[in-house]
Amino acid sequence: MGISTAPGMTSEEIVALSRAHTVFSWSVQGQVDPIAIDHAEGVYLYTPEGRQILDFNSQLMSVNIGHGDRRVIDAINAQATKLQFVQPAFTTEIRARLGKRLAEVLPGDMEKTFFTLGGAEAIENAIKLARHHTGRYKLLARYRAYHGATHGAMTLTGDYRRWANEPGLVGVVRYPDTHRWGEKEPRPAEEALNGLEDVIRYEGPHTIAAIFLETIVGTNGILIPPDGYLQGVRELCDKYGIVMVCDEVMAGFGRTGRWFAVDHWDVVPDLMTMAKGLTSSYLPLGGVAMRPHIAETLETKMFYGGLTYSSHPVSLAAALATIDVYDEDDLIGNAARMGAVMARHHEALAAKHPSVGATRHLGLFGILDLVRSQDPWTPMTPFNGTSDEMKAIGKFFRDNGLYTMIANNSIHTNPPLCITEAQLAEGFEIIDRALDIADQAVA
Repeated sequence: MGISTAPGMTSEEIVALSRAHTVFSWSVQGQVDPIAIDHAEGVYLYTPEGRQILDFNSQLMSVNIGHGDRRVIDAINAQATKLQFVQPAFTTEIRARLGKRLAEVLPGDMEKTFFTLGGAEAIENAIKLARHHTGRYKLLARYRAYHGATHGAMTLTGDYRRWANEPGLVGVVRYPDTHRWGEKEPRPAEEALNGLEDVIRYEGPHTIAAIFLETIVGTNGILIPPDGYLQGVRELCDKYGIVMVCDEVMAGFGRTGRWFAVDHWDVVPDLMTMAKGLTSSYLPLGGVAMRPHIAETLETKMFYGGLTYSSHPVSLAAALATIDVYDEDDLIGNAARMGAVMARHHEALAAKHPSVGATRHLGLFGILDLVRSQDPWTPMTPFNGTSDEMKAIGKFFRDNGLYTMIANNSIHTNPPLCITEAQLAEGFEIIDRALDIADQAVA
C-alpha cells in the first residue's frame, strides 16, 4: 500500500504541524480542518491510522489513472536516476518522445506543445501566444469559468475567486455563458453564439486576440455545452481571425470518454491548454498544444515565454508513462462505459430524491445539482454560497468514508477512470444516504 512519509506521526500530529507551519490554499487559515493522508491505491485514500476513503473526485479531477500505479512510479524513478534536470534550452530523449506521443493523441493537426508547470501557467502562455500571433490584445472569457490562480489566468476566471485579485490583466472582456445560474437547462446554442458575436462586434474584432473557454466548465458546475455551440465558436473565430483557446485542464485525458472533450464535437481549437490528467497529477506538468499556423509564427519571431522548469525531464517521464497506462488499460474506453453506469445512478437518485434537481455527465465528468424546490427550480444554496444542508452533506461524506467536491448546491462525481462498477455503486450508495439530509429541505 505504500510507506508513510512521516512514520509514527498520527493524523492529529500531522494536521497540527501542517497548520502551524504551512498555508492552505483557498482557505481561512483558522478554519481549515484537513484530512491527513498517508498513502493511496487505486480509487482509495488511507489515513495514517488506516481508515479507507473512496476518492470520488480524483482529487481535483486529476488523478485519472488512479493512485499508486507502479508503471508511472517506476518511470519517475528511472528518469530521476538517469537525469534529474537540465534547463529548457537543452533537450532530452524523454522530451522528444513525449512530444511525438502527444502529437499522436492531440486533436486534429495539433502537433507541437510548449510544456509548463501546470494549468495556470499553460493559460498564461496561451495568452502570450495568442497576442503574439495576432498582434491584438483583448481576450474574451466567460463568468462561469475557472482558468487558474496566477495573474492572467485569474483575470480570465469569471467566478468569485477573481474578486480579491482585481484589478487584473488589461484587456479581458466577458461574453455570455451557455448556462445561467439558477436555471436547469443551458440556453440554446444559437442564443449564446449571438451574444458572443455581439460582444465581438462591440469590442471590434481587430482588437481581439483570443476567445477562451473551458470546453466543459469544471468547478463551476460540469456545464456541458449544447450541441452546435463549440462548432459555432470555431466558425466565429475563423470569421474574425480570432484564436480559439480551449482549456482542457480538467476535461482532457479521458475524463469524458474521449482523449479530449473537444473530440466529442469534432472541433480543433488553435491553442489547447492541458495539465492534471497529463501526468495523472503524479508530478506537476502542463502544456499548451498548438496548430501549425500558430507554431509557424514562432519560427521567425521570438517567443517571449519561458519557465525554469519547462520540459522538466522527470515530469515528462511521468506523462509519457501515464499516456501508456491510458492505452494499456483502456481507461478512456472504461470512462465511456462507466459513464453509462454513472448515468443510471444519477437517474435513480433523481427519481428517488426530490432534492436532486438536475444531473449532468459526460463520461466520468459528472455532477448532481440540489434544489429546495423543483418548481420553481430553486438551488439549495445562494449564488457562490453554501447552506446548512450542504455543510451537513459534506460532514456525512467525511464520516462515511467518501471524498468528493461540494461546491455551491452541487455534488461532483468525478472518480478515477480505473473505477469499477462495484466501486461506483459503493460511492453512490453513500451519496444516496446523504441525500436524505437534502430532501428534508425541499418545499
